[in-house]
Amino acid sequence: MYPELQQIIDASRRIVFFGGAGVSTESGIPDFRSVDGLYNQRYAYPPETILSATFFHRYTEEFFRFYRDKMLPLDAQPNAAHRFLAQLEQAGRLMAIITQNIDGLHQKAGSKKVLELHGSIHRNRCMKCARFFPPEAIRDAQGIPRCPCGGIIKPEVVLYEEGLDDAVLAEAIHCIRQADTLIIAGTSLTVYPAAGLVHDFRGKHLILINRDATPMDSRAGLVIHDSVGKVFSTLTATPLPKGE
Repeated sequence: MYPELQQIIDASRRIVFFGGAGVSTESGIPDFRSVDGLYNQRYAYPPETILSATFFHRYTEEFFRFYRDKMLPLDAQPNAAHRFLAQLEQAGRLMAIITQNIDGLHQKAGSKKVLELHGSIHRNRCMKCARFFPPEAIRDAQGIPRCPCGGIIKPEVVLYEEGLDDAVLAEAIHCIRQADTLIIAGTSLTVYPAAGLVHDFRGKHLILINRDATPMDSRAGLVIHDSVGKVFSTLTATPLPKGE
């Protein structure tokens, strides 16, 4: 049990959750930088190279081969962390989820206000005519997925060398500045500009939950080194009193 964390949540009215790959590892989706993570597996090219805009445009078919193999966990299901956050939002205590993940599991668990900094595998558009396609269109295609118009279907995920969506980033900053409690979980806080959002927090409680230490641990009022799902499975989302 984590009584101090539960007490903070029970006293909070405007919680914002900021999460990374560690939120989804218990759903069977590998993170990027741990011993078993995506960046430590071997391919013809390093994953950082494959997931870059330059590689996408230069070696498009190889990009999609990797993307289908490692970036489309369409059968993955929400875990205890995703479910608790959906309950916390329903209880009226959670303002928003800000996520670096692209898997859509927060929405699958029932969360409504989800700001996806790095895009989503569930949004894909033709680069020529902008027609929308579900992820199955990429999964089931042979070679390079193409629209009937002939254009390449590109996932709306942020690749290396690409900038974040300005509107999503602005809304994330706004939410963090309005929060009384910021819970950061499942992220090493080493990927910028996303990690820099922590500096916009002006509220009372900064909480860090991660298996390993992060550069921001010394700034947090509460640090828990454990898996996100394990921690959240012990918590209760108590509804706000009526009238608040």
